[in-house]
Amino acid sequence: MTPADVTAQKAAIRAAMRAARRGFARPPLSVPAPFTALLDRWTGVGGVIASYLPVSGEADPAPLAAAAIARGWRLALPHVTTRAAPMRFLSWLPDAPLVPGPFGLRQPESNAKPLDPDIILTPLIAFDDRLARLGQGAGHYDRAFAELPLARRLGIGWSIQRVPKVPVDPWDVPLHGVVTESGWIGPDSL
Repeated sequence: MTPADVTAQKAAIRAAMRAARRGFARPPLSVPAPFTALLDRWTGVGGVIASYLPVSGEADPAPLAAAAIARGWRLALPHVTTRAAPMRFLSWLPDAPLVPGPFGLRQPESNAKPLDPDIILTPLIAFDDRLARLGQGAGHYDRAFAELPLARRLGIGWSIQRVPKVPVDPWDVPLHGVVTESGWIGPDSL
């Protein structure tokens, strides 16, 4: 398969999944047992969880972030400046002010404290049973994953976003698990 074929397949999946996501009922996510066990392994160690504020029909990771905060975890949100610049994870407290960012994002101010997350809750367009993830296409999360190889990468999405096979490029980094409204997809322990 050529790089052009992969790009075309990714574009087709993105279009189909965005349309499916727009029509989906969006039930709330619950906190699955494997996620709770992962949090509990780090409780008291001062873990950092990176979450995000959903845009364009993305699944809302708020219940998972709240479960981490209740166990004493610190929260970080992504901060993006341009398509090419690396994404940073900046400290944020719920209800603290946010500023507008590119791509319709709301994010902490640029002078917030940078944090290296132990868990990264990750939005997605599509995923498959190999835990390959298709994102928006700018590569921010894949570059962050490469910079933070020890962080647990958890996709957050809807069950309708599961596809038979996500086409991958050499720089695409797989997830460790996915949480949907139907539950946990991935190994029972991380």
